[in-house]
This record gives sequence, structure tokens and C-alpha cells, in this order.
Amino acid sequence: MSETNTQTIDVEGADTEDALHILLIEDNPGDARLIQEMLRGTEELAQRVSPSETAGQTPEITRETRLEEGLETIESAPTDIVLLDLNLPDSEGLDTLETVHEAAGETPIVVLTGVRDQQVGVEAIQRGAQDFLVKDEVTSELLVRTIHHAIERARQQRERRQQREQLEALNRLNRIGHDITHAVITTETRAELEQEVCDRLAESDAYRFAWIGSVNPGSDRVVSKAAAGVEDGYLEEIDVTVDEDDESGRGPAGTAIRTGEVQVMNDAGTDPEFGPWREAARARDYRSSVSIPITHEDLVYGVLNVYSSSPRSFEGPETDVLGRIGDVIAHAITAIERRDALVSDAVIELEFRVEAMAEELVELSTTESCTIEFEQLVGSDETLLAYGSAHGVSQETFTEAVDRTDGITDVRLLTARRDEFEFELVAPAAVSLFETIATHGGRVAEATIADGEFRFVVELPRGRDTRQMIELIRTQRDDVTYLAQRTTERSERSDSGSSSVLEDDLTEKQRAALETAYFAGYFDWPRGSTGEEIAERLGIAPATFNQHLRTAERKFFNSVFGE
Repeated sequence: MSETNTQTIDVEGADTEDALHILLIEDNPGDARLIQEMLRGTEELAQRVSPSETAGQTPEITRETRLEEGLETIESAPTDIVLLDLNLPDSEGLDTLETVHEAAGETPIVVLTGVRDQQVGVEAIQRGAQDFLVKDEVTSELLVRTIHHAIERARQQRERRQQREQLEALNRLNRIGHDITHAVITTETRAELEQEVCDRLAESDAYRFAWIGSVNPGSDRVVSKAAAGVEDGYLEEIDVTVDEDDESGRGPAGTAIRTGEVQVMNDAGTDPEFGPWREAARARDYRSSVSIPITHEDLVYGVLNVYSSSPRSFEGPETDVLGRIGDVIAHAITAIERRDALVSDAVIELEFRVEAMAEELVELSTTESCTIEFEQLVGSDETLLAYGSAHGVSQETFTEAVDRTDGITDVRLLTARRDEFEFELVAPAAVSLFETIATHGGRVAEATIADGEFRFVVELPRGRDTRQMIELIRTQRDDVTYLAQRTTERSERSDSGSSSVLEDDLTEKQRAALETAYFAGYFDWPRGSTGEEIAERLGIAPATFNQHLRTAERKFFNSVFGE
């Protein structure tokens, strides 16, 4: 067993954890004692190296007599500098230095030599030592100064290396950003864009894996949309959500989507919030990651996740550049969605079931095997007018069920055919839900009561945040169940001029007057409703209704015939 002498020299009250840690690898007892005596009580050394952190402390010296034990100490204990004798019982010459340098990494090494051979010292510095000392010529002042300068030079070299690596990382990211910008211009679809982003990031030697995920509509789960790099089944093995109350939602990806801020995971082995994914990440050599939210204004498109095989790979300016790449992706997706919306009649439909609304009519659909359809909803200041048709039930039975229904204050039958009739309902209870949907860019395209269920469909332009709409509706009513999402073509393509005037030129009151008049049969012959009846429904004077209607008609017809 080799001799090991660990000596701690500190003043009263000093914390040895913050002390300067010196590893002395020297087999000669006399030389070792001399070095230790020279360093005894040298508070000056600690003050030179780190004036604020180690003030008032003397160095902690660990002595090993063999190379093997010295290497073990380097691996297991904190070491600020190594004082190394080249000739040890189990190693000799510059090979000793190379072995220690390989194990110590950036820790500075000062070689101790017993000969006045300048060439040995020069070769030692060329092979990684910071300096060398001839034992017979060492003084306390020279030893302190040499150690100080060695540590300082090593620190400067480390800072230069870090700066160089940061610069290389930024240059690399700028090239990636340029390529992604090019992909934005050349790709035709969102899926192509997202895959191109992942491919470009995974091509870089700095990153091991990249994937883009988005929240699955109707749930909190984040699902993959595109991926590239070393995946090996990772995405199938893990579960990621945005639920803050569950550990699966408190990781980088879920937090980035929830907060809209870039999230960095520095070390997969120690990060406390990365527990659910730690083993899966270790198995694929993911040591650190960054999650970048892909958002534009109030739209949350998803999250870009990038992984590295090195810890602390995403710090400082590199994270800022990756965050800007997320903004570029979000703007590109927005542009693609808007372009598609201009050239296509496709819209997104969200289907829901509501449990505790118009329950008497829901029961009627079961007992009478009838179907009640709502084709148009018109909102006014304090109420909602619903226009629709009923099939398979008599007008009397339908009216009686409406009278028993909470939330509906009045019903008016408009036209009757052989097997169906049209009606108008006044439903103030549904105003809040209707306004919430309309305020956030949606509209209730249809609602149906049949087979004991009340279902309604919300139509959204492509590119809108469907998850946000689902959550808003759930907030309004806790008895709503999300059923499905689909992309569909509008049944009829509206003329661009008339559509524009309805959406942009009419005031809310003018549009309500025009829509109510149309669906209430005001323009039919004979008229299904008089102006007085419509004004009463809207809660305004007949003259006011007539003014709103005439103004809306003039604007609408001007859009059709004006040119």
C-alpha cells in the first residue's frame, strides 16, 4: 500500500470546501516536506488566485507517492493544480506528464524536476504543462508565484476556448438559421417546413436529435409532428404533456408551450424536473436540451426540441439564436396558413357534445325520434336568436317542449312544409358561449339535437389555435365534451366582395339586422316576419331596425353592383 499524506491547513472559521486544492504527486519524502513547508501558511497564494472567495485561507494539499493514486485523486477529489514529479515508482519521464495531462484535462500542471535541464522544461510545457520548477532552486516566493501564474494562464486558456467554442456555435447556428430561412421560402406545406428544420439541426455535429411537437387537440398531450437524428424509439417511449399539475407537464417541452419562453435543460443526469425522461435520455446519450416555443401573437403552433450529447450545450447567446429560429418558424407557419386560407375553401371544424343544454328538446329527440337542426345563430346585445328546422315532430309537441326548456324564452314558427317546419328561438342563456366563440375568431357552423344528444360544430379559419378554442369553450361550460377535429371544404364558396362587406364594412348592429331579417323570412313572399316582429326580437324600435337594415342593404348591394 502506498503512502498517502493529505494535509489540510486552514485558519479558524475558514471553509475548506472553498480552499485552493493542490495535488502533490511526489515520492521523495524530503522533497515533499520541503514543498509542503513552503506552502504552509501562504494565505497570499489563495488571495492571489481568488481574492474574494478564498480570502484568509491557506491551501489544502493532498500528497500521493504513485501515479496510480494520483490519477484516482484527480478523478475523485476537487483539484485546482497538480505539482508533478516526473520520476515516480510506477512511471518515468515525460510519459508521466502525458498520462496526468490526459486525466486532468484543463487542470494546470507544474512539473517538478531534479535536474537543471532547460530542454526538459521546454518539452514539458510543449506536452501540456503550464510551467516547470527545478527542486533545488525552488523558494517559497517562486513556488507561490509559479502556482499563481499557472492557474491564471489555465483560466485564460479556458476562457479563450469557451469564447472560441461560443463563436463557433454562433457561426454554426447562423448557418443553420440561414438554411431554415431558405427552407421557409422554398417549402410548400407546414409539414415540409417542420421536417426541414429538424433535418437541418440534426445534420450538425453539435446536436444529436431534434423534434417538433404540438398539443393534440382535446388533450394535454404533446405529440411529434417531425423528427430527425438519433431517435431510437425515444418519442414512443416518453410521455410529454402541458399539464402543470403532472410531472409529465413540468419538463422543458411542456413548460415552453405553457409559458411561451425558451427552456434549457443543462444536465439530464441531475435536472430535478427531467426525472420522467432521464433513463430514456441517458440510453440515447442526450445530456442536455433546449425547448423553443413556436408562437406567433396568440397562436401556439408547438415546440422545437433540440438535444446534445454534451452537458450545458445551450447557454448564453446560442440559446438566444435558437429562440429567434423559433420565431422564424412561427412566422413561416403563419404565412403558409394564411396563404392556404386565401387559395382554399378549407376550414377547421371542431365538434362538441353538450350535456346540460336544452335538455327537454334532447329528450324529445329520443321520445319522438325527431331531429332538430340549428342552421344560423344571430347574436344581439343581450340575447341569441337561433334559426332552424325540426323534422319528425309536430309543431304543437315541439312548442310544448320549448316552453318547458330552461334558457329559451320564446319560440316562433316561421314556415311549414309537409314533413318539417322552420322556427325561431330566443335563447339568452347561450349568449356567453356564442360571444366567446365569435370573439376568438370562430363561429357555430351548425348544431343538431338528435338521438338523445346535443352536438354543435365550431368552424375556425385554418391556422387558428384549436386547442385555445377548446379550452375557452370548456371554461364556459364544464358539461362540454370535445369529440373530433377535421379539415373540410366550405359547402359554398362566398363571393369575395359580399363576404368582405359582411365581415369588414357592416357594424354589429347592421349585420344583426340584416341576418335576422334574412333568416326570419323578412325577404320572403309572403313575409315570414314583419319589421315590427324582428325589431322586438332585437330589442330595438322599428324605426331603428329599419335604419340598420337599409344601411346594411345599401352597403351589401354596393359591394355587388358598385363596380
